[in-house]
Amino acid sequence: MSAYEALKLSFHRIACLDEASAVLSWDASAMMPDGGAEARGEQMAVLAGLSHEFLCAPEMGETLAQAQAPEGWDAQNLTLMREAHLRATALPRDLVEAQVRAGRACETIWRAARKTSDFAAVQKALAEVVRLTREGAEILGQALGLSPYEALMSQYQRGINAAQAEVIFTRYEAFLREALPRAEALQAARGHATLPPGPYPEAVQAALARRLSAGAGLNFNAARLDISAHPFCGGTPTDIRITTRYDEADFCAALMGVLHETGHALYEQNLPAAWRRQPVGAAAGMAMHESQSLIVEMQAVRSDAYLSYLAPLAAEAFGKPITVAGLKHRLRRVERSFIRVEADEMTYPAHVLLRFRLEQALLTGGLAVADLPGAWNEGLQALLGITPPDDARGCLQDIHWFDGAIGYFPSYTLGAMAAAQLMAAARKALPDLDGALGRGDLAPLTGWLSAHVHQRGSSAGFNEILVEATGEALNPAYFEAHLTARYLT
Repeated sequence: MSAYEALKLSFHRIACLDEASAVLSWDASAMMPDGGAEARGEQMAVLAGLSHEFLCAPEMGETLAQAQAPEGWDAQNLTLMREAHLRATALPRDLVEAQVRAGRACETIWRAARKTSDFAAVQKALAEVVRLTREGAEILGQALGLSPYEALMSQYQRGINAAQAEVIFTRYEAFLREALPRAEALQAARGHATLPPGPYPEAVQAALARRLSAGAGLNFNAARLDISAHPFCGGTPTDIRITTRYDEADFCAALMGVLHETGHALYEQNLPAAWRRQPVGAAAGMAMHESQSLIVEMQAVRSDAYLSYLAPLAAEAFGKPITVAGLKHRLRRVERSFIRVEADEMTYPAHVLLRFRLEQALLTGGLAVADLPGAWNEGLQALLGITPPDDARGCLQDIHWFDGAIGYFPSYTLGAMAAAQLMAAARKALPDLDGALGRGDLAPLTGWLSAHVHQRGSSAGFNEILVEATGEALNPAYFEAHLTARYLT
């Protein structure tokens, strides 16, 4: 076979290792007993080490040097292979394995520490995660010609650096400073309806969530819905694992969590099957991934049209007088809150901005891990005017840092902005989109997304896909216009 065909086979095998690790990671969060944590950490470290070893093998470098690919997707596939090889060869295998072990150990401690709001219990483990992450980021940054933090950001979303993100976030901070008090004043003047009190049985919530997820297009012949401490989407394109958490006093949190993760899952299930297990067949980064979850959850499901469909459905399921007005108050109320995953879409970017700045400070050493709780509280006070009453509702609320995922957070708000931009383009292309949403029919929207985003895989970058789908690169004005129309008029 040709050098390029040999590379495709090698990357197919590497992808299989990564898929196995993804399923083990899901199991650790959703099914594994606590006693399995140490062994699971070792299993995942070995798999990460094997993947790293295959990428760094001398013959891999030789084959990459010899390979020539035709134009089009094959050419992009080869480019992404070379980038993956460069990243892998920059990092020693023992560091890669140490990072995985430290992340698994820290995450296990975090689960207990979060429940008891005990930052001191996890501080030492987090300090080790940050140390190892910093070591890897410095090495990777030198190899790629990037700052250490930008090297980490590029692992999650290529093509957007920290300076560009800072400009976008600073612009939004100024918008929020003016828009948030206006939105709060309008809400207060209008009054509100409320949802009836619970309980909302967990089993009924789960059945309704699954029904809506399937109605949005998720194929449950190749997917599961389970429970975890933090909602996520994992697994593989043909074996999707989504999770949520239930609160019998509030069915909306779990429902929106499932529909958010369904957006992620639809992206994975609709990636180009002909390029499965090749770099070019993967999603185009996590900002693009977040755009797909948020266009489903925030743009479509929380729209007037979809809520008119959801209200009677939920009323029937729970046997309670659930109204559109009540759902709007619960799902579209702007409120300064402590928990990122429960934040409204106007204040949510403030939570991301806080983390974006803190994780850069942690990485450079400008912020010691021991000082994180205080810095967190001061930062949230500056952005939203509130201070968390405890660390469970402060710096312990997210899994990301404790699992070693530093550099991911910018993707959330970049994705929210891309979702608004994509939705504006979809509305132009689909004049009766609201009519479909009013029937609970997301097929027109997800079909448009499949053609313009999902099926593109990584054949183009984040901004290139946006240009082709919407006519321009990422433009925060679409997000601001969406928020203005929904909350300020």
